[in-house]
Amino acid sequence: MEAWVVGVDLGATKIALGLIDAQNRIVARQRVPTAPLEGPAAAVARIAQAVDALKTALPADARLAGLGICSPGPLDHRTGMLLDPPNLTGWIDVPLRQMLVDRLGLPVILEHDAKAAALGEYHYGAGRGERDMVYIVVGTGVGSALILDGRVHRGRNNSAGEVGHITIRATGDVCSCGNVGCVESFTAGPAIARAYRRALAAAGAHRPAESSEAITTENIVGRARGGEPLAVQVLADAGEALGTAVATLAMILDVELYVIGSSVAKAGDLLLEPARQAVAHHAHRSVAARVRIVRSALEDDGPILGCGWLARQRP
Repeated sequence: MEAWVVGVDLGATKIALGLIDAQNRIVARQRVPTAPLEGPAAAVARIAQAVDALKTALPADARLAGLGICSPGPLDHRTGMLLDPPNLTGWIDVPLRQMLVDRLGLPVILEHDAKAAALGEYHYGAGRGERDMVYIVVGTGVGSALILDGRVHRGRNNSAGEVGHITIRATGDVCSCGNVGCVESFTAGPAIARAYRRALAAAGAHRPAESSEAITTENIVGRARGGEPLAVQVLADAGEALGTAVATLAMILDVELYVIGSSVAKAGDLLLEPARQAVAHHAHRSVAARVRIVRSALEDDGPILGCGWLARQRP
C-alpha cells in the first residue's frame, strides 16, 4: 500500500493541516483554530478531528503512515516537548508529540516551524538540487534555519540560526529580545509598520480616516506597488537591513542560497532587491557575486511539506 502522511503547521492563531500523497503533493487540507487559551489538550482534539476528516480523502490502496507537526519554539525536537513558546500562552512543558501519538495511534515527529519550512523548501521548493541553503523567516519576527551538507544545522544547544538578533547597527529601536540594533528591529513586520508611521509623521502626512492600527505590512506593500515614495523607502530600508544580515551569514558560512519566507517576503523585490544590493556593499566582492536571495517557492505550504518529509523519515 502507498504510504501517505499528514503535515501540520501549528501557529498561534490557526492550525493548518495537509494530507500528502506518495508523490509529496498536498491533496486535501484542513484548517482549525488554535485557541491557545483553551489549552493543548483541546488543540490536540481539534487536530485529531481534522486528521479524521483528511482520512476520508485516502484512496483504497493508501495508508496513513505518520504525522509531522511544527510549532513556534522554544521546543525540544528530540523529546517532542513544547517548552515555553511565548505565542502559545500557558503551554509550558507540553509533551505534544506523545499526546498526539496517544490520540492518533500514529508515529509523530515534532519540529520547529522555521526548520520545517526550510526542509520543505529544500526538498520541494527553491532549494531543490542545492547542497546548502539558509531559510530566513521574515514575519512578526525574524529567524532562520541552516541546512548545511543536506542536513539541518542545529548547533550544540539547538539555537543556531538566530539571525534576527544579529546586531547590525549600534543605534535603533529596542528589539523584542531587549537589545538595540537587531535585524528584527528593522525588518520584521511590526518594525516596518513602525518605520512607516514615523515616515508619515516626519513628512507631515496624515490620513484622518486611518488609525495607526490600520497600518500593516500588507497595506504598506500595496502602497509601495502603487508608487508611494514613503512606502517604497521604508521597504528598501528593511531590505537593506536584511541584506546586511545575509552578507554576514555569507561571510561566515560560505552559503550561496538564501530563501526568504513568511508574510513580509510577499513584498517580493520591493524588499529583496535592496537586500541584494546591500550584500554587495557588506561582503567581499567574490562572496557577494555568488549570493542568491530568492523568495520562497512554497510560501505557506513549506511548513506542511517539510513536516510531511520529516514524517517519512521515521522507521
